[in-house]
Amino acid sequence: MSPSEGPSHTLGHVAVRVQDMERAKAFYLGLGLRLTWDAPDWAYVQWPHTGAGIALLSPDYKAAGPHFALHFQSRAEVETLRTNLVEAGHACGPVHDHRDGTASFYLQDPEGNWLEMLYEPAEGIPTNVTG
Repeated sequence: MSPSEGPSHTLGHVAVRVQDMERAKAFYLGLGLRLTWDAPDWAYVQWPHTGAGIALLSPDYKAAGPHFALHFQSRAEVETLRTNLVEAGHACGPVHDHRDGTASFYLQDPEGNWLEMLYEPAEGIPTNVTG
Protein backbone atom coordinates (compact mmCIF):
# COMPACT_ATOMS: atom_id res chain seq x y z
CA MET A 1 0.00 0.00 0.00
CA SER A 2 1.45 3.35 -0.96
CA PRO A 3 1.31 6.25 1.51
CA SER A 4 -1.37 7.95 -0.60
CA GLU A 5 -3.60 4.87 -0.26
CA GLY A 6 -3.26 4.61 3.51
CA PRO A 7 -4.97 6.50 6.30
CA SER A 8 -4.23 10.19 6.75
CA HIS A 9 -2.52 10.04 10.12
CA THR A 10 0.67 11.09 11.83
CA LEU A 11 2.35 10.41 15.13
CA GLY A 12 0.93 13.59 16.60
CA HIS A 13 1.82 13.83 20.27
CA VAL A 14 3.06 12.14 23.38
CA ALA A 15 1.58 12.71 26.83
CA VAL A 16 3.82 12.73 29.87
CA ARG A 17 3.11 13.09 33.58
CA VAL A 18 4.73 16.15 35.20
CA GLN A 19 4.95 17.06 38.87
CA ASP A 20 5.50 20.82 38.44
CA MET A 21 3.45 22.25 35.56
CA GLU A 22 5.13 25.68 35.51
CA ARG A 23 8.61 24.18 35.52
CA ALA A 24 7.66 21.74 32.72
CA LYS A 25 6.07 24.47 30.57
CA ALA A 26 9.12 26.71 31.01
CA PHE A 27 11.45 23.87 29.98
CA TYR A 28 9.57 22.97 26.79
CA LEU A 29 8.94 26.59 25.82
CA GLY A 30 12.68 27.12 26.25
CA LEU A 31 13.26 24.38 23.67
CA GLY A 32 11.21 26.35 21.15
CA LEU A 33 7.77 24.76 21.47
CA ARG A 34 4.75 27.06 21.75
CA LEU A 35 1.98 26.87 24.32
CA THR A 36 -1.29 25.92 22.62
CA TRP A 37 -3.50 24.91 25.55
CA ASP A 38 -3.13 25.92 29.17
CA ALA A 39 -5.38 24.61 31.94
CA PRO A 40 -4.75 23.97 35.63
CA ASP A 41 -4.62 20.19 35.10
CA TRP A 42 -2.89 19.94 31.71
CA ALA A 43 -1.05 21.93 29.06
CA TYR A 44 -0.22 21.30 25.43
CA VAL A 45 2.95 22.52 23.72
CA GLN A 46 3.71 22.16 20.00
CA TRP A 47 6.49 22.65 17.54
CA PRO A 48 5.47 25.73 15.53
CA HIS A 49 6.26 24.31 12.08
CA THR A 50 5.17 20.69 12.35
CA GLY A 51 2.36 20.82 14.91
CA ALA A 52 3.76 17.77 16.74
CA GLY A 53 3.13 18.19 20.43
CA ILE A 54 3.62 17.16 24.01
CA ALA A 55 0.71 17.00 26.45
CA LEU A 56 1.86 17.81 29.97
CA LEU A 57 -0.41 16.02 32.47
CA SER A 58 -0.47 17.24 36.06
CA PRO A 59 -1.01 14.84 38.96
CA ASP A 60 -4.62 16.13 39.06
CA TYR A 61 -5.33 15.15 35.44
CA LYS A 62 -7.39 11.95 35.58
CA ALA A 63 -8.86 11.58 32.06
CA ALA A 64 -5.77 9.76 30.72
CA GLY A 65 -2.28 8.75 31.71
CA PRO A 66 0.95 8.79 29.73
CA HIS A 67 0.40 7.70 26.12
CA PHE A 68 1.26 8.45 22.52
CA ALA A 69 -1.26 9.55 19.93
CA LEU A 70 -1.88 9.09 16.26
CA HIS A 71 -3.65 12.14 14.80
CA PHE A 72 -6.23 11.69 12.03
CA GLN A 73 -7.73 14.30 9.71
CA SER A 74 -11.23 12.82 9.78
CA ARG A 75 -13.45 11.96 12.72
CA ALA A 76 -15.09 9.29 10.55
CA GLU A 77 -11.67 7.67 10.11
CA VAL A 78 -11.25 7.50 13.91
CA GLU A 79 -14.73 6.01 14.34
CA THR A 80 -14.12 3.42 11.58
CA LEU A 81 -10.76 2.48 13.08
CA ARG A 82 -12.39 1.95 16.48
CA THR A 83 -15.09 -0.26 14.92
CA ASN A 84 -12.46 -2.33 13.11
CA LEU A 85 -10.33 -2.75 16.25
CA VAL A 86 -13.32 -3.82 18.35
CA GLU A 87 -14.39 -6.29 15.65
CA ALA A 88 -10.84 -7.70 15.73
CA GLY A 89 -11.17 -8.29 19.49
CA HIS A 90 -9.38 -5.24 20.93
CA ALA A 91 -10.84 -3.43 23.92
CA CYS A 92 -11.31 0.26 23.07
CA GLY A 93 -12.84 3.12 24.99
CA PRO A 94 -15.64 5.14 23.40
CA VAL A 95 -14.97 8.01 21.00
CA HIS A 96 -15.44 11.15 23.06
CA ASP A 97 -15.18 14.88 22.49
CA HIS A 98 -12.48 16.88 24.26
CA ARG A 99 -12.68 20.44 25.52
CA ASP A 100 -10.08 21.52 22.93
CA GLY A 101 -12.30 20.58 19.94
CA THR A 102 -10.70 17.22 19.19
CA ALA A 103 -12.25 13.76 19.61
CA SER A 104 -10.58 10.45 20.37
CA PHE A 105 -10.59 7.03 21.93
CA TYR A 106 -7.97 5.17 23.94
CA LEU A 107 -6.73 1.60 23.83
CA GLN A 108 -3.74 -0.47 24.84
CA ASP A 109 -1.49 -2.22 22.35
CA PRO A 110 -0.74 -5.93 22.90
CA GLU A 111 2.26 -4.95 25.07
CA GLY A 112 0.18 -2.78 27.41
CA ASN A 113 1.22 0.64 26.06
CA TRP A 114 -1.54 3.24 25.94
CA LEU A 115 -2.45 4.82 22.60
CA GLU A 116 -4.87 7.57 21.68
CA MET A 117 -6.50 7.70 18.25
CA LEU A 118 -7.33 11.39 17.86
CA TYR A 119 -9.29 13.41 15.31
CA GLU A 120 -7.56 16.75 14.83
CA PRO A 121 -9.50 19.42 12.88
CA ALA A 122 -7.90 20.56 9.61
CA GLU A 123 -7.08 23.93 11.16
CA GLY A 124 -5.14 22.18 13.93
CA ILE A 125 -5.67 21.94 17.65
CA PRO A 126 -7.32 25.17 18.80
CA THR A 127 -5.71 27.32 21.43
CA ASN A 128 -7.08 28.84 24.61
CA VAL A 129 -3.92 30.91 25.13
CA THR A 130 -4.21 34.65 24.48
CA GLY A 131 -1.42 36.97 23.51
